Amino acid sequence: QVKLVESGGGLVQAGASLRLSCVDSGRTNSVLNMGWFRQSPGKEREFVAAIGWRGEPTHYTEAVKGRFTISRENANAKNTVYLQMNTLKPEDTAIYYCAGDRSRVPNYAPMRLYEYDYWGQGTQVTVSP
Repeated sequence: QVKLVESGGGLVQAGASLRLSCVDSGRTNSVLNMGWFRQSPGKEREFVAAIGWRGEPTHYTEAVKGRFTISRENANAKNTVYLQMNTLKPEDTAIYYCAGDRSRVPNYAPMRLYEYDYWGQGTQVTVSP
């Protein structure tokens, strides 16, 4: 059973940094491809970043390239994933969701919502001007 729990959100000023964490608190031996998505009020949930189950490849949406970094731990904490967010902008304000995908396609990190099997409850990130 997979249970994803996000943490690390908060209220910051533009230009600041935050580090989001996602931990799999369930009892699973599966190593998942992991992704981060976000959703702002009135908008659809959108892809932010993804990382393959072996730690590569990584993918980012264009709006966060160069500012956000996704990483993971693959030792005992199989599905722990982080999102380091630097130089935050007001348009980054959203609820950020962690997601996990069971597929074993080699060298692959999904970027589409429907490819993910598990979701966390989300953590709010608010960036003030």
